[in-house]
Amino acid sequence: MNLAYKVIGEGPIDLVLVPGFVWHVELFAEYPANLRFMERIASFARVITYDKREQGMSDRLGRPPTLEESMEDLHAVMDAAGSERAVLFGASEGGPMSMLFAATHPDRTRALVLYGTFASLYTQSLIGDESLDSLMQLFDEDWGGPVGAHLWAPSVAEDPEFTEWWAKFLRQGTSLRGAKNLLTLYREIDVRPILGSIDVPTLVLHREFDMVAPLPLGQQLADRIPGARLVMLEGSDHIWTIGDQDSILDEVEEFVTGQRPGREPERVLSTVLFTDIVGSTERAATMGDAGWRELLGRHDTLVRKHVDRHRGRAIKSLGDGYLATFDGPARGVRCAQDICAEVERLGIEVRAGLHTGECELIGDDVGGMAVHIGARVSAKAGPGEVLVSSTVKDLVVGSGLEFEERGETALKGVPGEWRLFAAR
Repeated sequence: MNLAYKVIGEGPIDLVLVPGFVWHVELFAEYPANLRFMERIASFARVITYDKREQGMSDRLGRPPTLEESMEDLHAVMDAAGSERAVLFGASEGGPMSMLFAATHPDRTRALVLYGTFASLYTQSLIGDESLDSLMQLFDEDWGGPVGAHLWAPSVAEDPEFTEWWAKFLRQGTSLRGAKNLLTLYREIDVRPILGSIDVPTLVLHREFDMVAPLPLGQQLADRIPGARLVMLEGSDHIWTIGDQDSILDEVEEFVTGQRPGREPERVLSTVLFTDIVGSTERAATMGDAGWRELLGRHDTLVRKHVDRHRGRAIKSLGDGYLATFDGPARGVRCAQDICAEVERLGIEVRAGLHTGECELIGDDVGGMAVHIGARVSAKAGPGEVLVSSTVKDLVVGSGLEFEERGETALKGVPGEWRLFAAR
């Protein structure tokens, strides 16, 4: 029997990620959110994960393993990875076997983390007998595509990047027959009788609106496992890396290390767009408060419409302007051009400025030097003009966008001279 496994990180504590429904240790890391999750755990633990029998790169035997066989496989993986004792992270269908292993082998189990899982699906779950039959029919009809994305990850079920990865992950993780065999096995799994025998520290994590394994299943685990602590998380995604993964990672890190992390702000490369209404002070004085508020509302609605159309993120209104970010500089420039053109029907003009750089994500806001530079570039633009830094201009080569050089200038509070360009 050959099992594929992977070790990530060199932390002082071993953590075995026991996977759920379908798994493939290599393809899992191809989706960016999954890679980020694994890198974060690997910052405080040595992470071991593996493909179960019938899945990924492990051997196929024609049937899903029993709980006893799965425990033997976990033993074998831990031995091969040189792990004497580990924290078990049992996710979804990986939970029941992790509970049985912890009760049977407390000498090999340091602690138990249970996410979105169950002791038995028989009593209470969306996936009861009728739902299992419906899901099997759905697999028959749609296998090869992103089957069940609306159940496993509703927050990204319409995201093309996720659905493309999910469909590939399912196809290469198992076969159609293998997936249906797993669903059949779920009808029979029941580890409720052994919950009271678990004698290791246990953390139960469960999202409030999980549709695959509803919250009462997690509450049942916390009630019946001695000393277990339940943490109810916001959201409806069953896949633990989708949605607010930091709330999960914070709990796991504190549970495993005894210390809650103080994370540095997350930083990402973004194109920052600032818009500003030309002559706003004079216009407000002329129109009066009520008329000015109405105009600002129409302006903000127009800006958000174009930001959404160009797949940007509207950050906030700035009174007489707007701040938005984009993951592609060309889309940001085209959005700014559309805004400048369309606001004319409101009887106003705007100036716009863009810069691409590393931004700090601060809740729903952004910060950092890139944001500061974007604001200064915008301030240099003339009425109806879209002005960009040389960074933006260089990054959109080949996009069809054309620019006129505006020369070098100093930006207030920013070191050095900056070359600016106006989008035609």
